[in-house]
Amino acid sequence: MPSIPPWEKANDMPRWLIPGDMPGALPRSGMPFPAVALLAVLLAAIPWTAQADDGKMSSPHPGTPFTAVSAEACGACHGPDGSGPRVDMGRGDCAECHAGSHELPLLTVADTPGADRPGRGHGPNLARMALIPAGPVTVGNDGREITEGKGNLDETPEHVVDLPAFYIDLYEVTNLRYQGFVNVTGHVAPRHWKDGKIPPGKKPHPVVYVSWFDADEFCRWEGKRLPTELEWEKAARGTDGRIFPWGNHFELERANTPQRWAAHGEAGDTMPVGSFENGKSPFGLYDMSGNVWEWTADWYLPYPGNEFPDTHYGEINKVLRGGSWYDCLSYGCGLSAPTYNRSRFTPKIRNNSFGFRCAAEAPKNAPTTTPTTTPNSGAAPSGREKP
Repeated sequence: MPSIPPWEKANDMPRWLIPGDMPGALPRSGMPFPAVALLAVLLAAIPWTAQADDGKMSSPHPGTPFTAVSAEACGACHGPDGSGPRVDMGRGDCAECHAGSHELPLLTVADTPGADRPGRGHGPNLARMALIPAGPVTVGNDGREITEGKGNLDETPEHVVDLPAFYIDLYEVTNLRYQGFVNVTGHVAPRHWKDGKIPPGKKPHPVVYVSWFDADEFCRWEGKRLPTELEWEKAARGTDGRIFPWGNHFELERANTPQRWAAHGEAGDTMPVGSFENGKSPFGLYDMSGNVWEWTADWYLPYPGNEFPDTHYGEINKVLRGGSWYDCLSYGCGLSAPTYNRSRFTPKIRNNSFGFRCAAEAPKNAPTTTPTTTPNSGAAPSGREKP
């Protein structure tokens, strides 16, 4: 009999533990509301601890208890109160909470969207975000090479833009992460969630069937925002003007693309976020090519100096970046994996290859250092250890 993945076991947690799941004053368990309120107070007052690698007990985030919201997502590994032993967080199913790093603590309410959002009164959690330093980025191109396939003139001309520092998610927003938003806010679940439940095995996959408005609302709920188109390109491309997040040559086994599925003779689909360690961008971001197209904050407009008219320009369509497991070859836009590829759709549309990640403002005194990777190296940026 096959084993049940930890993220599936977590579904067995009592639903009344999730504050946003309470239908009025009486939770589904039948526990009176005053009892739930008392339990919440007690949980908040208890200094929950986590088992550290050295065997000593220490608070994962001082003053922040491991709460029921976290327990639903992580209880299968760490126990319902967060006191379970540490496990190998380098495993793929741990990436959503720990970003594949052994250095990050247990997930707590400070790290996961909780019942007190929106309006919790403090900034976004930055634990699983990359700080992109201030400085220039090369944007667009002056015409694709023939090996990249036919592109679109909206990618031209190549130009340099100076951007302030910002934060951006290391991973695309997953179904599991989006579920917290749906549970707490009552936001409509994606259409492929039967009866409002994530499809089996899809918790670590990027959420799809989300419109620009869905993505914008989720990021705001987390205290973040959608990245601008230029921020997205810098996070994917780095500072050396590379064509793909990993370098200047397309490689099948570095991203979830339709070309990879075709080579394997299989039907395409999304994959768990962070599946391609050797496909990271210079700043350590995963899936900046392939998996799902990602909504950005911007309207689809021509670049400065672009002299090619397009009827789609204007405040009509929002820009998507990154390509996906399902390409646009059918209508001639060429290989969508390059970091400068642009796509656009009405912000109301939802489909099975559109997702997103969030960004956040950085302090004005943020560093201006740059990554030290070389094209096609697949190396982690300076200061960030590989998990």
